[in-house]
Amino acid sequence: MREAFSTEMGTLWQADCLKWLPTVASDSVDLIFADPPFNLGKDYGAGIDDERPEEGYLRWCREWCDELVRVLAPGGSLFLYNLPRWNVHLAAHLDGPLTFRHWIAIDIKFSLPIRGRLYPSHYALLYFCKGPRPRVFHPPRQPLETCRHCGGELKDYGGYKNRMNPRGVNLTDVWRDIPPVRHRRHKNRGANELSLKLLDRVLDIGSEEGDLVLDPFGGAGTTFAAAALKGRRWMGCELGNTAAIETRLAEPGEDARLLDRWHAELGGLFTDRARTLRDKHGHDSSRYRLVTDET
Repeated sequence: MREAFSTEMGTLWQADCLKWLPTVASDSVDLIFADPPFNLGKDYGAGIDDERPEEGYLRWCREWCDELVRVLAPGGSLFLYNLPRWNVHLAAHLDGPLTFRHWIAIDIKFSLPIRGRLYPSHYALLYFCKGPRPRVFHPPRQPLETCRHCGGELKDYGGYKNRMNPRGVNLTDVWRDIPPVRHRRHKNRGANELSLKLLDRVLDIGSEEGDLVLDPFGGAGTTFAAAALKGRRWMGCELGNTAAIETRLAEPGEDARLLDRWHAELGGLFTDRARTLRDKHGHDSSRYRLVTDET
């Protein structure tokens, strides 16, 4: 175990999470995001076993889950990202020590069918809190989902059109707008990488500026990058090579530009692009009478 990178906002350790987590104080972390290997036999580098027997994988997961429960502060939030196959077991394990909030479905873009099964189309993001309710819960409002070709609404709000909030609609537990990280300009490592947009939203929901965020599976450093840009303190570890994370945190320019672009789309019922398309294709936006209450 070694300290790999440190700033005034946080510290990254190169370490096995089961060796590093016991060094973290109990009840000290405000938000945890965990994205473990999915046990699919992928190559994450030397020393990382991503092909364990099923019970061995679940036993390993339950070990670090117990540590995450211990370090989470009362009122803190835990987000656990995995395949539904595994999260159905881990949700049952966490339910009791923590309070279940949501099973969030993250839409999979460009997924492939599996013979003999339904077409898999989402990852599972579990959301728990420690205690009866979270200390922080600020889900960001979102623009209406619209057709990318004509700007028409993808959901019929029926009789609610006359009392919509001008800042957007309530966030649901199905997220279809999280982009996959495939372009080399935005990709920080060869293995799978989470979208910065996902962590931006998670941190908005469950934390405030100055809060402490922990990620026990550093990966490409997305959690740490988002936390630093949003004024959260952070800590975490990564078992594999940490060079890509160190470079990313030392040079945050591209991540900052992405966040600025996504944030510019928030704050209204329609994005600028959707408004342009709606005007072009004759969609009537005047049916939406905006109100300013939170209902």
